[in-house]
Amino acid sequence: MNIETFISDAVRRSVEALYGELGDEQLQIQKTRREFEGDYTLVTFPLLRRSRKSPEATATEIGEYMAANVPEIASFNVIKGFLNLSLDSAFWAARFAEVAADERFGQAPATGRTVMVEYSSPNTNKPLHLGHIRNNLLGYSVAQILKANGHTVIKANLVNDRGIHICKSMLAWKLYGNGETPASSGMKGDHLVGKYYVEFDKHYKAQIRELVAQGQPEDEAKKNAPIMLQAQEMLRKWEARDPEVYSLWETMNGWVYEGFDVTYKALGVDFDKVYYESQTYLLGKSLVEEGLKKGVFYRRPDNSVWIDLTADGLDEKLPGRETAAARRRHVGLHDAGPRHGFPPLRGQQARRHDLRRRQRAELPLPGVEAGAQETGLRRLERSYHPPLLRHGGASRGQDEARAR
Repeated sequence: MNIETFISDAVRRSVEALYGELGDEQLQIQKTRREFEGDYTLVTFPLLRRSRKSPEATATEIGEYMAANVPEIASFNVIKGFLNLSLDSAFWAARFAEVAADERFGQAPATGRTVMVEYSSPNTNKPLHLGHIRNNLLGYSVAQILKANGHTVIKANLVNDRGIHICKSMLAWKLYGNGETPASSGMKGDHLVGKYYVEFDKHYKAQIRELVAQGQPEDEAKKNAPIMLQAQEMLRKWEARDPEVYSLWETMNGWVYEGFDVTYKALGVDFDKVYYESQTYLLGKSLVEEGLKKGVFYRRPDNSVWIDLTADGLDEKLPGRETAAARRRHVGLHDAGPRHGFPPLRGQQARRHDLRRRQRAELPLPGVEAGAQETGLRRLERSYHPPLLRHGGASRGQDEARAR
């Protein structure tokens, strides 16, 4: 039963019994405002020409008639010309029973549209935190709402299971774990791995302080800390599928997944598809390369790759960035060619990239006096650009004159 239709029909029958046929005349019925008692409200002002009474008297008369002749009306109250009607509890109980008996209640017909909802998306170097709980519950709820609206929904979880942060936990466990496992420690697997991520950070900061005390600048100390260099070497071994490193990665990730599953079960959420970055990052890299070739993406001077979505009401997004290890490998000066398999940089883009690498490596720029190199990147760019780019305002006529 549609409740709005029931109320509308009951009010119409009552008004016609009191004041005659309404014909095509529409009644003004709305849900009662929450600050007043009642479920539905009849606006009586349009009926005054029929009742020939005041708004309060008209509302009272209709309310008394409905209370006496419509069993589902438990009570009513009048506020000026507004008649607030309250339905009795038996009526609501019957409606809830109808809902409970209808397995398809609230389900829209199939739309033929498929929607993917991606949520959770954890890292495998630490436990799920409060933010993950929020995203899991929101994502699952959105998926269920879309499903109820007739869409075919794919609930997807993209697991970030590779990268330097994963190697930090692995290395710390290898150095300080003494063979500890979830079974031997009694800890959930994701909590145990997270413990060693914290352990890595503790030793890393201690080594930074030690190097700073020896006279290294803090930025250099962060790069040169032995434990960080070991983690970067472990990542390179993982990328090369070193058997020992890969086996440790599989073991510790397995602990994490077992811990995640316990949390997901407690939250009551699930997934239709689980994707792992370790299995998709190479595909993603090839798609970024294709996007660069087609001009969908663009590269910034720091070699990060972006897409501009401002025309769609969004902002600029970062599909890929150059890693610190890759920057060290590519600090050679005239390498404006492919890096990470990306297409080569050309023209002004290549000059900007070369300039920034020179600045990072503290190497001299060709044709720039020493003083200019201390004034920041902006001045360096102005000094290093050829005249046409530096002035940027050379007219088309001037360009053509130079060409002639």
